[in-house]
Amino acid sequence: MQTALKIEGQKRPSNGKSPARRLRAAGKLPAVVYGPGYAATSVSINPKDVKAVLSQPLGRNTVFTLSIDGVDQLAMVKSFDYHPISRDLLSADLYTVSVDRAVEVEVPLVLVGKSKGVAAGGILQQIFRKLPVRCTPDKIPAKLEVDITDVELHHAVAAKALPLPAGVTVMLDANQTIVSVVAPEKEKAEAAPAAGAAAAAAPAAGKDAKAAAPAKDAKAAAPAAAAAKKK
Repeated sequence: MQTALKIEGQKRPSNGKSPARRLRAAGKLPAVVYGPGYAATSVSINPKDVKAVLSQPLGRNTVFTLSIDGVDQLAMVKSFDYHPISRDLLSADLYTVSVDRAVEVEVPLVLVGKSKGVAAGGILQQIFRKLPVRCTPDKIPAKLEVDITDVELHHAVAAKALPLPAGVTVMLDANQTIVSVVAPEKEKAEAAPAAGAAAAAAPAAGKDAKAAAPAKDAKAAAPAAAAAKKK
């Protein structure tokens, strides 16, 4: 797998907050490189290079060439921290990958079309904005799309119905709902009192029936009592 993106860096012997601050003051970014068969290594890299990777269509899922002290390997940005105000990068974790070893990443889920259920007044619920997938680095999709045009009210789309590129697996249960169309809250609110009234009516009917039973027995007993008195 070839990539035009490259991040160059050097190993750094010291860790801690003070050395990290000195690195950032010098225009460098403290980072850690790790991965299967690769011991965690502290390095310093150019923050502009990391931003260039993150600006790609795949974002953090972008594969690039990482060159540390002249040794090249493929890698991805596993995570990063940034300043809440200046938005400057503060640190980054880089994960080494291989074209023959699958990785697990999150990919945006994009809905296509307008649901029949929504047109009928339903509410669209997108359960997942991103989906966990597993594939080799060279097959990571920029997004996954699902057509919801035929999804009607009270219907849903499960993970097993999602069209996937070759070599890509969604790390969800096959029956896991990813999109659904439900009734509006007003309709649910109106249905709740009706259901409650029906439930309350059933015990009341049973209570009345029990109360009526002794009266029926009393009427049946009256002629027998009169006959006893005549004797």
